[in-house]
Amino acid sequence: MINIVILGGGNVAYHLTNALLQNSVVNVVQVYNRSLGKIDCFKNSTSITNNLSELKDADIYILAVSDNAISELSSALNLKNKLVVHTSGSMALDELKSTSKKGVFYLLQSFSRERKIDFSTVPICIEAESEKDLMLLETLVKSMSKNCYHINSTQRKSLHVAAVFVNNFVNHLYHIGHEICEQHKMPFEILLPLILETANKITTLPPLDAQTGPAKRNDTKTIQKHIAMLTKNQQEIYTLLTKSIYNTYGKKL
Repeated sequence: MINIVILGGGNVAYHLTNALLQNSVVNVVQVYNRSLGKIDCFKNSTSITNNLSELKDADIYILAVSDNAISELSSALNLKNKLVVHTSGSMALDELKSTSKKGVFYLLQSFSRERKIDFSTVPICIEAESEKDLMLLETLVKSMSKNCYHINSTQRKSLHVAAVFVNNFVNHLYHIGHEICEQHKMPFEILLPLILETANKITTLPPLDAQTGPAKRNDTKTIQKHIAMLTKNQQEIYTLLTKSIYNTYGKKL
């Protein structure tokens, strides 16, 4: 049994705590957050606290907090010979400032509180200072997910940038598409089969081969018609992405 303390009250901490509370290999001995209100939902399942001096003994302390809070929170911990890990994709291992053993437990997924997550499909990227600690993290990962990756701090930063492109930026484009549909009194749902087909297509094709559309075809008439229909902000985004697609396929505006 792996004893774990989770520190944090945001979306990642919420979903991770729920998942680990149902894990037969893990014992969540405590959840910490500065505001007890955010972790009150766990009070009937485990111990909760807002006092760092009351942290219970555990094998792993998981800091599921914002990037800006990692250094400050970890430096406040007095956990010698204990493994402390953060869950950030963009922060290096050495952002942990405690005197403890250090590691990373990065969940490569988008977390919204109201959306249930199937952790068995979530890629989990781990890093640690020692082989022993890495194996402990691997045991934890394999009790939760089929996708365990040994990724170092430099690789993880690049992975996080790639994730921003395929997740955050793409979702913002969905938002723009939603705005255009609403403006012209059309249901956004009409685009869902296209969205799903595009996402499914890249499970069998490289994105480079899956690209379609007027930018790839160098269909300048259609492109100009589209630009004329858009707001200034939408025009800038459309033009930038169109140029990128042109350049990718060896064409120039």
